[in-house]
Parts: sequence; structure tokens; C-alpha cells
Amino acid sequence: MASTTNFRPKLAMGTFVLLSVALSMTTASVTNGASSPSNRSIHAAGQHSDTKCQDGLLLSVWQPEDNLTTGDRIARGLVYFFSLLYLFIGVSIVSDRFMAAIEVITSKEKEVRVKKPGGEEQIVVVRVWNETVANLTLMALGSSAPEILLSIIEIVAKNFNAGDLGPGTIVGSAAYNLFVIMAICVLVIPDGEVRKIKHLRVFFVTATWSVFAYIWLYLILAQITPGRVDMWEGFLTFLFFPATVITAYVADRRLLVYKYISKQYRMNRRGVIVQVEAESAMEMNNRDDKLNTIDENGGISEEVRDFEESRREYISALKDLRKKYPQHDLEQLEIMAQEQLMNKGPKSRAFYRIQATRKMMGSGNIMRKISERAQSDLSEVKAELQRVDVDEPIEEDAACRVFFEPGHYTVMESVGEFEVRVVRRGDLASTVTVDYETEDGSAEAGSDYIGKKGTLTFAPGVDEQRFQIQVIDDDVFEQDEHFYIRLSNVSEPASLSTPKVATVMILDDDHSGIFALTSRDHELVESIGTYELKVQRYSGARGRVRVPYWTEDGTAKAGKDFEALSGELIFENNEIEKVIQLVIIEEGSYEKDVLLYVNLGEPQQIGGIIEAAERKAPEELTEEDKMALLGRPKAGDIVRAQLRIKESKEFKNTVDKLVQRANASILIGTSSWKEQFVEALTVSAGDDDGENEGEEPPTPSCMDYIMHFVTLFWKIIFAFIPPTDMSGGYLCFVVSIFCIGVVTAIIGDVASHFGCTLGIKDSVTAIIFVALGTSIPDTFASKVAAIQDKYADASVGNVTGSNAVNVFLGIGVAWTIAACYHSFHGREFKVEPGTLAFSVTLFCTEALVAIIVLMIRRNPRIGGELGGPKKAKIVTSIFFFSLWIVYLLISSLEAYGIIKGF
Repeated sequence: MASTTNFRPKLAMGTFVLLSVALSMTTASVTNGASSPSNRSIHAAGQHSDTKCQDGLLLSVWQPEDNLTTGDRIARGLVYFFSLLYLFIGVSIVSDRFMAAIEVITSKEKEVRVKKPGGEEQIVVVRVWNETVANLTLMALGSSAPEILLSIIEIVAKNFNAGDLGPGTIVGSAAYNLFVIMAICVLVIPDGEVRKIKHLRVFFVTATWSVFAYIWLYLILAQITPGRVDMWEGFLTFLFFPATVITAYVADRRLLVYKYISKQYRMNRRGVIVQVEAESAMEMNNRDDKLNTIDENGGISEEVRDFEESRREYISALKDLRKKYPQHDLEQLEIMAQEQLMNKGPKSRAFYRIQATRKMMGSGNIMRKISERAQSDLSEVKAELQRVDVDEPIEEDAACRVFFEPGHYTVMESVGEFEVRVVRRGDLASTVTVDYETEDGSAEAGSDYIGKKGTLTFAPGVDEQRFQIQVIDDDVFEQDEHFYIRLSNVSEPASLSTPKVATVMILDDDHSGIFALTSRDHELVESIGTYELKVQRYSGARGRVRVPYWTEDGTAKAGKDFEALSGELIFENNEIEKVIQLVIIEEGSYEKDVLLYVNLGEPQQIGGIIEAAERKAPEELTEEDKMALLGRPKAGDIVRAQLRIKESKEFKNTVDKLVQRANASILIGTSSWKEQFVEALTVSAGDDDGENEGEEPPTPSCMDYIMHFVTLFWKIIFAFIPPTDMSGGYLCFVVSIFCIGVVTAIIGDVASHFGCTLGIKDSVTAIIFVALGTSIPDTFASKVAAIQDKYADASVGNVTGSNAVNVFLGIGVAWTIAACYHSFHGREFKVEPGTLAFSVTLFCTEALVAIIVLMIRRNPRIGGELGGPKKAKIVTSIFFFSLWIVYLLISSLEAYGIIKGF
């Protein structure tokens, strides 16, 4: 799938280069044939090789400018072209920092006190920013900042006169977003899967505004005040921006329909509460995804669960993992459950944009931070889980239920007898009897255990009974085996409840054992002094075994952060646990967060029949020797532990940690300049492989190293931007947008010089090169969002909103400033309709067609805006891509006067 996506931008770039060369050649040929009147008029309308290029806002024209040969112009054009590419990389990286600040700002939360049905008060956390408002304001500004700033900067650079580069980039970017990004998003969905827009009302509103924005541009350029823009027109253009946000918010909240509805909250898939209307229903009638609503005034909706269900969802995932990985300990399972929920949760537009940029630039995959986050939050999550009663839901306490507690037993073969416990819950007033009987599994009665059956009697007031089961021990190595104990024939009024069948696992103690560390990840404070790292022996405990171990440097260094250690652990016969004593050196570092590793080697038997059998040649082995070799010691799943040493002040309040755990801003935000410079200097794998449980993290590829060193200059420069944790992200926001403005100003100058050098008009440069360069990160972000999200809103709905915001902010602000400036000096702000009005009209026509096609795809035969049957996907993608090619071709031909425009 990734190869398809990578291919398309390359194909698009190649198309653009060919198209530009063709247009340049066309211009040249028309210029050379200037003897006819028609050719002279075309030549006058375009640019030619003798046209003097103007100095930009920050960059002067490359001198000398006169008497340049064709080779000189091509060479300069190539320099400008590759400079543009490098500047686009820079603006993408600084936009990464900008989007991180926006994610932190829009992820702000507040506490709301609510009452549960029993009158008990509970504090829940709600989002301050409405999701729709965030997407149409800061999120849209973040993804479109270069285009918007380019339009404003161009006005200033041209002494408040209209230019072609800024508006052309905005319209060209809108065309690329709607046609090319949609074509990719439709195509990358796996065959047979579909993605539908969830917030359909919001999509209709933003789609309407996005089309109206360009119709409005045409009206003020060619109809209302042809050839000029008045102050009221520019200011009204800007005012359409808050109008878009307000109408989308009304559609999201259904305020016009449910006018007197009280303020309520719902819990999203990440466990974070966001505002909704009281009677909100999922817009696509998704009955499998009912959301929890909590009234701010204390009432709780009857048709949904209360806030505690979010924790029960976590526990449900934990139980499923426990069944899937019975060999893992509880801490491992808790980390896996936490990672699972965070991976499945929806992400914001900023998250996908940053993830795409970092993967492209050799800075790694943000999703790998989830594992680190899960480990750092583990102790707090455990504290919260202990306060949640999971196993006994609040229901029918009056009924009498009988079941095993626990429902699973693991015993050594040498245990002899062990005790089984049966309990009853609910009404204890009556006498209850229940039968029990053992059943064979892989273990057989008579050879592995003594079969047993009987009846248990619960007298009035008695809530538990116990009985003994005997396990048969032998000296022959066998695989681990299991059998069952079943309850039946419970007397009235009691009933059997789950678990009514207990599973007994018999671990063979004739095996020398499996040796492993208790956990893969450990977190400790540097003030701990000595940390005891446990090594366990399971699935057997026969004989003496040696297990080598050694420490390994990570970001923590031996002698500085810890004392290096190596040696052997000797497990005596029937000994099942040993401890490695790690000495941690306390430095008193304020921001300490370093890693070290402890490794286990291959265990070896000391003496006995196994060691003797290992010395024999294969042909000399007896059956007894072969059976003994099956029981030789083995290494377990976890033979390498990662230990994170942190300063103790970083442990925070349990409830805050749980809330932050579901907040994506934690994964992309930064807390210190040190962290930013470490990230800037570190090469990380950018692919998606190696993220499954038990797999080693992938190593950076050759392309990751190339992109890292190519972008290292930008990474180091923008690492000086304040971290997002300072001033709630606002300081990072302000500094980042200033840096984007500086880089964008340079892009505007270089793009203008590039076009002038090769005889390409600014309007064509804008829609071909600049629009593409500023939109590439959004392309990858939308592709990832389309695949990973359950719905199409993050990839489709946000495109229409962004297209509208680009016009209302980029052109509205720039033209308002220019109109005010000229009005102050007693002049009119002149804007030639020409190419821009024609380009806008063409885009509006094609945009309407594209939106209609998306709506047609909601037909049950396809099922949604994205994906669907393979043939439908391919046809739709080709159609959208063709719309874009047609837009570029016709707009470019009109710009050169080859076809007639307005």
C-alpha cells in the first residue's frame, strides 16, 4: 500500500515538470513567431526571456541578469527548483512543530463534577475545544499556514499590489487537495472495505462553504466590482471564516433543532469526554458504537452507561489478552492492553499530519511512542484498576449464584494435593447443593491425576466450600497437560454462574525449566539505589542450571548512570526464582530519562542425565537420553529487559495520568529543549513494521538515513522553537508561525525567481509547483488517516473545510490589508480578474462534480466515500486524478493566452 502512495507524488511531480517544460516551449515558440499580430498579442500577455525579474521581499535577483544563454537559464532554473524542494522540506518540518503546538492547545481539558445515580459525586474530564471548531480553526490554519502566509506576504512584498503567486497557490492547493488527495484516499482503502463520513451534516456545511468561497472570489473579481477589490469586499471575505465555523458548529451540535437541550458530554473512543447535545445519536445509526452521555447538571442518560464503562472497556481488553497470552504476567498484559486501546483510538488531523512528516523525514513513527507511554503510565493505571470492581457487575444481588473462584489453577506435578474453591453469591438464606466431577483434557485420570466427583452442600449463611484434588507425580518428562472440573445439578433456588468449569494446568516438574525475566519493561527512579531484577524458572524445576547475564548500555552509560554487571545465576534443584542486583547511580539530574538493558544467555544444565546425554553422539542416544534432552533447560520469551531510569518527580497524580494517557498531544508534544535536540539528531525507522508484540523494533533503512541527513539542518534550526509544554503550547504556536512566515517568504521569492528565469508565469508556478510542495505532507497524512480511521471525516471532511478556510483567511486577510492601504492613500486596490477568475470558475465546476461523485458513492452498491469494490475504487481515483490534470492544463493554457479566458 505504501508503494502505491509513494508512487503517486513522484508521478505527479513528473507530470508537472513535463507540463511546465511543454508550456515553456510553447511560450518560446509563440515568442519566436511574433511576426503575426495574434502572436504578438500572446507574447505581450506572457513573459519572455528579456523581462526583468524583480527583487523579492528577502532575496534579490540572481545577477547578472542580462545576456543569459539558454543553458544558463536552465542551470539557474534547476538551482531554484531544488532550492524550492529543500524549502518545502523546511516548511514541512516547522509546520510539524506548529501542528504539535495546535494539538496541545486543542487537547486542553477541564474537570466537571457530575453525580452518579446513587448520588455519589464523580469528577470527569471534558475537552475544552469542540472537535469541529478545532478542525476548522487551528487545525485548518496549521495545515494551510504556508499557503495563507504566502498570500499575505506576497501582498506586502509587492507594495500592497495584487500578485498571482499567493492566490494561485490557494486555488491550486484546493484543487490538489480535493482531486488528488481524494483519489489517493479512495484507492488506498483495502479491497472490500469502505469508510463513510460520520458527521455528514458538518461535511455538507463545509462542502457548501468551500464551493461558495470560490464562487465569491469570482463574483468580486469579475461581477460586483470588476478589476478592483473594495475594503468591504475584503473584510466580508474574512468574515465568512467565522461564519463557516459557526454554521459548522451549529450543524455539529444541532442547535437550531434542539434549542433548549442542556449541555452534555459524550465519551469518545479514546476515553476522553467531549461535548455533545443531550439527544445526540450517531449520525450513521451505528448501534454498535453507543456513546456515554453525562449531564453537566448531574443527571445521567438512561440509555447509556456511566463513566465507569471506560475503565471496564480497558479491563475487557486486558481479559482478552490474558486468554490469548496465558504465559505473560499481569504487568505485560496491562501494557499490551493500554497500547491496544491507544492504537485503536481515533487521532486528530494534527496527529496524522505530524506522523506523516516525521516518517517522511527519517524521524520515526510516532505510534512507537505508545509503547513507551504505556510503560511510563503503568503504575498509575494499576492503582486505578484496583478501585474498579470488574468481576462482579452490579446486578441481581438478590439471586443466588454458584461458581468456581478462581476458574483456573496452575499446579506443579509434584504438588500432591491442591484445594479447589467453590463459592456462592447473593441470597445465602437457603441450603444449596451442587455436584462436581473431574473431566479429562490432555491429562488423563489415573495416570496424571486422581479422578474425583462428589456433592458440595452450602448450609444457610455459608458462602464457600472447598475440596481436594490429587495430582500423580512421576519421573518421566511430559508436556504440560490440563484437565477440567465441572459443576452441575445445582439445587433450587440457586443457579450456576460463570465460571462453572474450572481448568487445571499441570506443569511437568521433570523438565529443567524455562528461564526468563519477569517483564520486558521496567521503570525506576534514580534514587532507588539497588534494583532487584527477577529471573523466573517455570514449566519445570528439575536439576541445577546456570544462566549467564550481562548489562548493556543504552542512553544510560555504565559508570555514569549504573554499575556494569555480568555473571551467572545458579538455580538449584526445585529453585524457581533468582534476583539480579542492579546498582543505580544517582546524579540528581532534573530531566533524567535514560535506558539500559539486561540480557540473559542460554541456560545450561549442570550435571545429571541431561548433561551426559548432550555429550553423546546422536547415534549413541538411547530412548531415555532422547526423552531427557526434551527436558533440557530453555530460554523463555523475555530474555532482554529494558530499564528506564527517571527522576522521581515525574510521577504524577493517578487520575491526571489516566486522562493524559488518552490524549494524543502527549505523543507528539515535547517537554524540553533537550528532548527536541535529541529527536533532531536521532535517526529512527519510518516504516510500519516491527511493531507487533514480541518483535524487535525495526532498524532505520538507507532511505531513513538519507532523509535524516538531508533534513538535519532544518531539524536542528527548528529544535530551538520552545517546547510545547511551555505556556500551554502558545509560545511554541507563536514562534512556529513566525518561522513558517520566514520560510514561506523565501519560498515566494524563490518561486517567483524560478518562474521568471524560465519564463513561467507566477500563476502557473503557483498551481503546479508551490501548491504541490505545500500539500505533500497533507497527502501522506490523509492517506494514513483514511486507512487507520474508522470513518472518512479526517481525510475527506477536513479537505473541504480547509479549502474554505484558505480563501477566507489567505485571500480575505491579504486583500483587506491591501484595500485598506490603498484606501488610506486615496487609491483603489486593483486586481485583474483574468487568470484567477478563470481558474476559480474551472475549479468550482469540477469541485461540484467531485462532491456529487462522493455522495453517489454512498449508494449501498459501494457503501461509502472511500474504498469499496476494487473496480469502483480504480474508476473513481482515475476520474478524480483526471479532473486535476484537466484543471492544470486548461488553467495553464489560459494563463499563456492560448485559450481565451475572462
